[in-house]
Amino acid sequence: MSGESGIKDVTIIGGGPVGLFAAFYAGLRGVSCRIIDALPQLGGQLMALYPEKYVYDVGGLPKILAKDLAINMIEQGTQFGPEVVLDAEVVDLTREGDVWVLGTRRGEFLSRTVIITAGKGALNPRVLECPGWDEFYGDARGVHTHVRQPEDFRDRRVLIVGGGDSAVDWALGLHGIAREITLIHRRAQFRAHRATVDEMRRLAAEGKIAIRTPFEVESIGGNGGCVERVVIFDNDSGERTTLEVEAIIALLGFKPDLGPIGNWGLELERNTIRVSPLMETNLPGVYAAGDVVKYPGKLELIATGYGEAAIAVNNAVHFLNPKARVNPGHSTNLKIFAQEEEDVAVG
Repeated sequence: MSGESGIKDVTIIGGGPVGLFAAFYAGLRGVSCRIIDALPQLGGQLMALYPEKYVYDVGGLPKILAKDLAINMIEQGTQFGPEVVLDAEVVDLTREGDVWVLGTRRGEFLSRTVIITAGKGALNPRVLECPGWDEFYGDARGVHTHVRQPEDFRDRRVLIVGGGDSAVDWALGLHGIAREITLIHRRAQFRAHRATVDEMRRLAAEGKIAIRTPFEVESIGGNGGCVERVVIFDNDSGERTTLEVEAIIALLGFKPDLGPIGNWGLELERNTIRVSPLMETNLPGVYAAGDVVKYPGKLELIATGYGEAAIAVNNAVHFLNPKARVNPGHSTNLKIFAQEEEDVAVG
């Protein structure tokens, strides 16, 4: 088959933190593994959307930059040598005998089991439906839907639009980098952690950033292909104000879309995949973990995703070999790590 590189025991769809932890666990259990991701690099959203944001809710790490967490996850997840296929969206999943065929534009890949760790699927940013958006959208033109590198906004007048955690976090994160920061939100209340909102309001009281509520964007203007100004309006009074800006960051959230996954015959609930407590889907040998799954009591946390990945892999191993134990035991007692320690000692 085109793109065939051998049948793997486990193929993981998604190279974010949950997928990488699943790859680690597959290696720990001694099964062959492949990771396929639509992005050109591993790390998922940690790398693609907010590499410079701190993550606070990973066990054992008081705080860590998303990009550094991704680097650590990549090291851990690839230590046993899984095949990695990047820039390859899985568009088809079909069954041939006892093997799953995963179709991508880079060819077909064969696997005995599949674990879907696709996060929220394709994340399409919500946009401002106003004149000027299409004309000035893009990093080079000044209208953004996320922040990759804070230094991109060094000494610039920045307007942040939004009232959630990302908007408040970047209002704080760009303080001391941007020349001016104005944040507008269509309501007076923010949907962000109270501590960060309080810190933002403190900076506003000191005149270091500006907060305007309840305001929305009416239009975006500029010259020579670059944004230069924005007209905002007060939702209560209708008053209009023109601000001179050099960058607009619209942090309005994302519209999740499962994309091709929704056509594979999986049992779905809105934009998620229903799974059993064993992380089984309704398809034989197909499991799922992370934000893409739904079950009673589900929490969308990286920490939860790690546990789900381990459950999925261990049950996939049992599916492959019913005589294999589901529970591998504690990592400190596993021979694979003891052998590595012996190798280090000998060297």
